[in-house]
Amino acid sequence: MFHDHAGVTPDHAASLLAAATQAARTIPPAFPLTATVAVNPFLGQSDDDLATASARLARVAGLSATRPRAAFGAMMADGRITDDDLAAALIACPSALKPVDLGMLKLRLNATAPIPPALPTVADLAARHDGTDWPEVIARSIGLWAAGRFDQGQALWTPAPGTSALAAWKEWATHDLTPEIAGLRGFCAHVAAAPDRAERVILRAAERLALTPDAAPTAFHRLLVDLGGWAQHARWLSWQAEQAGGTDGTLIDLLAIRLIWEEALLAHCPDLADPWADAVRAHARPVQPSADQVADAIAQDAAERAYQRGLAACLSGSRPTLSRPAMQAAFCIDVRSEPFRRALEEVAPDAETYGFAGFFGLPLQHHTQASVRAVPHLPVLLTPSLDATSQDQAEDAARIAARATRAWDRFRQAAVSSFAFVEAVGPLYGMKLLKGAMGRDAAPAPAGAPRLSAPMSTADKGRLAATILRAMGLVAGHARLVLLVGHGASMTNNPHHSAYHCGACGGQTGEVSARVLADLLNDPQTRAALPDHGITLPDDTLFVAALHDTTTDHVALYEVNAPASHASDLDRAANWLARAAARNRTARATRLPSATPATVAARASNWAETRPEWGLAGCAAFIAAPRAVTRGIDLGGRAFLHSYDRALDPDFTVLELILTAPVVVASWISLQYYGSTVAPPLFGGGTKLIHNVTGGIGVVEGNGGRLRPGLPWQAVHDGTRTVHDPLRLTVMLDAPTSAIDAILGRHPDVARLFDNGWLHLLALEGGRVVARHRPGKGWRKETSGGTPPFNGNKPY
Repeated sequence: MFHDHAGVTPDHAASLLAAATQAARTIPPAFPLTATVAVNPFLGQSDDDLATASARLARVAGLSATRPRAAFGAMMADGRITDDDLAAALIACPSALKPVDLGMLKLRLNATAPIPPALPTVADLAARHDGTDWPEVIARSIGLWAAGRFDQGQALWTPAPGTSALAAWKEWATHDLTPEIAGLRGFCAHVAAAPDRAERVILRAAERLALTPDAAPTAFHRLLVDLGGWAQHARWLSWQAEQAGGTDGTLIDLLAIRLIWEEALLAHCPDLADPWADAVRAHARPVQPSADQVADAIAQDAAERAYQRGLAACLSGSRPTLSRPAMQAAFCIDVRSEPFRRALEEVAPDAETYGFAGFFGLPLQHHTQASVRAVPHLPVLLTPSLDATSQDQAEDAARIAARATRAWDRFRQAAVSSFAFVEAVGPLYGMKLLKGAMGRDAAPAPAGAPRLSAPMSTADKGRLAATILRAMGLVAGHARLVLLVGHGASMTNNPHHSAYHCGACGGQTGEVSARVLADLLNDPQTRAALPDHGITLPDDTLFVAALHDTTTDHVALYEVNAPASHASDLDRAANWLARAAARNRTARATRLPSATPATVAARASNWAETRPEWGLAGCAAFIAAPRAVTRGIDLGGRAFLHSYDRALDPDFTVLELILTAPVVVASWISLQYYGSTVAPPLFGGGTKLIHNVTGGIGVVEGNGGRLRPGLPWQAVHDGTRTVHDPLRLTVMLDAPTSAIDAILGRHPDVARLFDNGWLHLLALEGGRVVARHRPGKGWRKETSGGTPPFNGNKPY
């Protein structure tokens, strides 16, 4: 099969292709702007610890996986990190390269440690050789092609549809004279002569570039990193295919494309043979951290222990619970819900709040009005099994209107009519732009109420409702009014809008899930079937869906078919929610630049506002426990709060769901904010000030080049300092350590996150920390208490 590559044996070829697959697996998926979902940027490196990941990142990107050493020094100097924190982290570090004692560790951390530069590509070497910025030429050339290839409806034309990415690029590149003009003579002919299959391109390039199987994994990784967000978008395409049980070769095609460039540049500059051979030898060495990278990983662990020390000191034990509360409200576990829940409990001490993943346990995909496409409203780790719709009798008219809008947009963007459009109709848009700038855009027409598309049997309704109520901990003591509060974020002129919505809803708002569940739980058939599952709802209990706008803190109540008997309950709830919103806005104003309590909500409609809210910046902990453990404690909007009562979970099935779904999703969110803060050139979205939406899938800075994945710099930095404290997530579970161990034994992928330090795991009992999970060493008993760091639980 591989005889056309001299000297490449079948085993050698198999190793090289396996290295390509391995390199592709190290690239995290980047979800499109329509449903931006936070993704762990180290997703393909869970088998490494932090120091090793830092060594790999330095080799392929010239970046560190930890914050700057000066930041650790500042934290040590002002007491946020104590000697006890450093000593505990030093003892826990398993590396043979760690300093011998605390004094040596502090000496190393007080010394400067430059980050090693990335190993050069042939393009880097060629740029140094002839002065042409070949990496930028490649980035702009591939970026221009990729913007059309991967377009999701923004453009009117896609080059070479229906072909593989490699075939489409070859067709395009053979007519692109940019490389030839830049000095790469014969590039078009070189592309035309390249093999048509990515595997053959990779094998040919490996032979010409003298890449050995030992060097190939990080050499290929280096080239994929060089493609920026385009590689991450291609990884998303393969992610989508794998979720559906298939495969997608786009990312391997992109690697092949990048290798064709490397071949051409090496042939163009034969004098690069020796320095390139040095780079190949460096790639062939095992990825091993340096003593400095180990020391920085210890300092990172110490910073996380400092946060845990303060958090444990806050948890002083369980508090009494209410008999029958005046109201219950179930919020998403999103960290922005924590301060709002606290504010609500302050103005309504007789109310009770719960935390649950914002899709409320419903595996839904939803058909919006005038759309034939089903949009998932659940975590991306899960597959939808229920269909919901908001379409109604006016659907035909709505579709006609939608099609007319699309036709009008295509007319004004078309190659010929766009010029006449600007001359004839453009000035009429002046009033529209003025209204938008003043925040007076016309409100969108209300959509129909979402509902399940297909009828369910009474038994199925009861089974589904019981499963959800038990997972939420709402099995007894129900109030007259129970709110199911999803969340979303209103803002304008923000390409990353969906990143502020509900991660548990796949980057959508929680409205659909909350309204469908409220209907299900109010359904007489559901209530009739629930006693068969050990749950009886009082006749006077009413479930009402709501949506918390995390930008304005307004909470909308969807009072569909609410009986007159509950009018006073709803009025009181609306009053409590409004007062809680005012309190929360006052607290949020202290963190938002140039904000006052009166102007916080107005940021949502300001076209020029780069920081409408902080999203999940500051997230640092996940706590699964009864609300009595955390009620009344200011956790600084840094904790995902999931309600969990071990007494209601005798077989620990709910605990298993929490560990394998919400904890993993929260870790993705935490590590995306972490990566966007410590390594923004690779994992961050760049600055909003020069963003251009490209293909409807992402943004570029300026007018082309690399797609920028991750969070914009303005989402983690206030212009003076970072507002996200980059910490790996601390998971606290109010559960027996034996039950946790049994679950991790059944889920090795989740266990690896803890064993390799990407998550910390602490056990609670009676509202206090009682044990710490030590990777590979079981549990160690711990006692809560101690002095919290001077900044408490605030992000800075």
